[in-house]
Amino acid sequence: MENTSLVYMTVGSKAEAMAIGNELVSHRLAACVNIIDQMNSIYRWDGDVQIDSEVVMIAKTTTSNVPELIEIVKANHSYECPCIVSVHITGGNPEFLNWIAAEVKK
Repeated sequence: MENTSLVYMTVGSKAEAMAIGNELVSHRLAACVNIIDQMNSIYRWDGDVQIDSEVVMIAKTTTSNVPELIEIVKANHSYECPCIVSVHITGGNPEFLNWIAAEVKK
């Protein structure tokens, strides 16, 4: 079983999330991308507190694909500094983890 990761990202709209998610799955950089609409974020940017509605994306991929996935997301993202963080999966349903590895490029 290959090392697998979850990649957590936020974007400004559902349309943007759908476009990026489609790009990642179509290019076999993610086996699946979950899109969670209408998340509220409070953060500091350029010295001011911002409150915005965002969309969460969670991609399931192999750890070896994470660098290329990040580059594709950055190239297609509307934010100046997008949130893209990878978390290594240390356990889970072996059949599901094997499915992720089978669906992404080696």
